[in-house]
Amino acid sequence: MPAIDIARLKTQAAVLVQKFDQPAVFVDELREILDLYADRTLRVGIAAPATVLPAYRVPQAVLRQIEMELAPLAASFPEQALMLGDALWAAGYLETRLLAAALLGKIHPNAPQLTERVKEWVSQARDKQLRNALLNNGLARLRREMPERLLQLVQEWFDPRAPKMWENGIYALIPLLEDPSYDNLPPIYNMLTPVIQNIPPFLQTELADLLTALYRASPVETAYFLRQAVAGATSPQCVVILKRLIPALPEAFRPIVLEISASRQRKTANSAEREG
Repeated sequence: MPAIDIARLKTQAAVLVQKFDQPAVFVDELREILDLYADRTLRVGIAAPATVLPAYRVPQAVLRQIEMELAPLAASFPEQALMLGDALWAAGYLETRLLAAALLGKIHPNAPQLTERVKEWVSQARDKQLRNALLNNGLARLRREMPERLLQLVQEWFDPRAPKMWENGIYALIPLLEDPSYDNLPPIYNMLTPVIQNIPPFLQTELADLLTALYRASPVETAYFLRQAVAGATSPQCVVILKRLIPALPEAFRPIVLEISASRQRKTANSAEREG
């Protein structure tokens, strides 16, 4: 991998984006650039375990420069941007798909088929880095400019009939919760109540990440929300999972969650005694 000459990289990226409206040519020339900056020590033999996709392992600066050059074109020409995104996704490399995800995040959120692309590509993503890029970078403008539309999309992922899709909803929400300018938490709490109450064991880590983001956004409101949600849960699994993830939560939040769990367990025990 050659050392990066920033001036040369800027020129390469500027020449590349001149093929913005020629997806096949763009992808071919992009591959030449990626091959130039590839870390071949990691491409020899079996791919590195960080990704399930073939990858060039180029420095992040390379993709960032190309993204910067693409941004104004994607914002001005959404249809062409979607066509280029399709070609980049079809190319099948980690870097081409990361660039496709970034491209979606530059398109106006009103563009037809934008959310459909995100949903389609997320359903195909087996790589955690790529999935996070789609749910974070790919939804950047939707999250920033139309958060209510983002919540509608997240609600689709929280379909009670498809809990395997809940992970997408969780990781689409977290960047919104981490945005200090966003403070409309009640709709999120309402949406999350059945999720908390019925969270499957395989989403334990994801739940910890979500509760951490909620707590950092608003400690007092989150403590109240969690208490109400757990109190209304009908399945004992809710408390079991909640107790398991306590070590992964912020230190100040742990005793609160422990007390909420213990309170629910006492209530359950008392009800069992009365029925007995």
